Amino acid sequence: MPSADDLLTGLDPEQREVAQALRGPVSVVAGAGTGKTRAITHRMAYGVATGVYKPTEVLAVTFTTRAAGEMRTRLRQLGADGVQARTFHSAALRQARYFWPQVYGGEFPEVTASKFALVAEAARRLNIRTDTPLLRDLSSEIEWAKVSNIRPAAYSAAAGPARRQVADLDHPTVGNIMTAYEDVKRDRGRIDMEDILLITAAILADDERIAAQVRQQYRWFVVDEFQDVNPLQSTLLELWLGGRNDICVVGDPRQTIYSFAGASPEILSSFGRRHEGAQRIELVRNYRSTPQIVAAANAVFSRTNGTEGVRLQSQQEPGDPVTYIGFPDEQAEAAAVASEIALLHRRGVSYKEMAILFRINAQSEAFEEALGEHGIPYVLRGVEGFFRRAEVRQAVTLLRGAARGGEGGGELVQEVRAIFAAMGHTDEPPNGAGAVRDRWESLHAIVSMAAELVESDSAADLTALVADLDRRADQAHAPAADGVTLATLHSAKGLEWDAVFCVGMHEGMMPSVHADTPTAVEEERRLFYVGLTRARHDLMISWAVTRNRGGRGNRRPTRFLDPLLPADHEARQTARQPRERKVAKCRVCNTVLAVADRKRGRCEDCPATYDEELYEQLRSWRTEQATEQGKPAYVIFTDATLQSIAEVKPADPDALAKVPGIGPAKLEKYADSVLELIRAK
Repeated sequence: MPSADDLLTGLDPEQREVAQALRGPVSVVAGAGTGKTRAITHRMAYGVATGVYKPTEVLAVTFTTRAAGEMRTRLRQLGADGVQARTFHSAALRQARYFWPQVYGGEFPEVTASKFALVAEAARRLNIRTDTPLLRDLSSEIEWAKVSNIRPAAYSAAAGPARRQVADLDHPTVGNIMTAYEDVKRDRGRIDMEDILLITAAILADDERIAAQVRQQYRWFVVDEFQDVNPLQSTLLELWLGGRNDICVVGDPRQTIYSFAGASPEILSSFGRRHEGAQRIELVRNYRSTPQIVAAANAVFSRTNGTEGVRLQSQQEPGDPVTYIGFPDEQAEAAAVASEIALLHRRGVSYKEMAILFRINAQSEAFEEALGEHGIPYVLRGVEGFFRRAEVRQAVTLLRGAARGGEGGGELVQEVRAIFAAMGHTDEPPNGAGAVRDRWESLHAIVSMAAELVESDSAADLTALVADLDRRADQAHAPAADGVTLATLHSAKGLEWDAVFCVGMHEGMMPSVHADTPTAVEEERRLFYVGLTRARHDLMISWAVTRNRGGRGNRRPTRFLDPLLPADHEARQTARQPRERKVAKCRVCNTVLAVADRKRGRCEDCPATYDEELYEQLRSWRTEQATEQGKPAYVIFTDATLQSIAEVKPADPDALAKVPGIGPAKLEKYADSVLELIRAK
């Protein structure tokens, strides 16, 4: 067992100050990567080693079972294995189960694992139709109301000022569903996870004898990730304390990103006002990231006073500059990121030490496909693979059925929209965020894929679209345990990688289009900051000026980059200026092309600039390949790519790789055949 002095060895000055601050209210504001868990576990162990703390009288609470388990492991290694380290729910459930028979009699109610079935029953009682995304959103809204201490009858009045929105349901309807949900729970003899906290708080508030017993058991409290505490958890914590001040909280207001679940940076920032005489200690030494990455993270808040926090100081050696880059479309962005990952891997960075982070689930598809095309394994964290999502599987099934039934014949995009209308999909997105919006984004992504397909092949029909979707799904099928992580920014919190790619960082996505108040924008700023601080050595921030190839380039990079980029930075200049819409011109005489001539790329009377005989041979070869593989011809190579090959006549694989439209996967698969045709000429 380490001695008290041994426990202080190896701590930096600020961490040592935390470890020695054993009494009274203590607020530790710990910036990203500053070793907060190390500081507070050494504090508890030091308190035990010096005899100030009795191990069984210390309760450390955090938010995930993983974090609680890690804390227990560290405490055992430091000789303080008697300390209790639990999640809020675990600690409350233990107390509620123990005291329930004394207060209410009988057995403790069954805790429901999921609200879905109960919410669905509540909606049916009110004759309201639901699907899985709506059930998910209603369940989340019930959780928010309960942790915010808002009863169903008061929901409608509270939801407006709080700017809450569940799909297209009005506030009174949602309040009625909440009331019916409580009725269903009572009828079934069930409670939910929030009820565990409510029951424990009620027992402690109503029975002084039990409250005294709990307070005698636990004298010293430590709360990790305090910025994520919601009002209900804060109430329970104050009941545990019972007016005492032996509490240490640790957190970072700049990483408060769960306001949708009731958290607020104010709970940590106001700790000193609520606990008079509280000692405030700042952990500022960042051991995770290079000075370049830390400088970028600090700059995110350089023009705002909206969030308290600390200015990080990197303890690492200097590294490469942060990369900021805009791309003409999302496909180009995904391909570039995949290429950069492949390059880093060749330089010795393992796939599991790289991550692609984005704002919403629907953004994953382009990167799943690009990584698959490069043969790069990946793992999805907090994200379901695009083609595995229920709504996407249903959509592809409907499209496949329509194609086999010979339906269609009109404009492809309109046909897709008409088919998706049967799934309740509309051209305009639903109100609010959440699962309903995620479902809309997934279906809208397929509509965009149809538009992209028409752009490359004006004759494309439903059969071609289904084949294209199958191709994308096949290329994206590269998940592996040891692969690049694809994750939303929310699900990346608490994690870190050697190389991080923050993608899709344009206005409307970051901050989200739903962030329509200063408070909401500041939450998005904090989310952006969380993404940047996940990186150790390499950080790339990217965006696309349009969604699909050939689209209007009117997207701008996120405003959060404004303080990070100098005024003359190339990325800002190229991305912030409205891009002129390209006009198709003849590659020979440079005159504007008629619509009928655009696919050819030249006027009908102008001579071809490529070897037409070679082009026809390449087309015949492509037809053979398409027939053998059961794929549309354009999936092999587009006409434009074949024309470029016939014009350049590359002599080796390296030269062939420089032809637009030929990526690593196609180069490996088709290079020998194509080069053989060229040499035969």
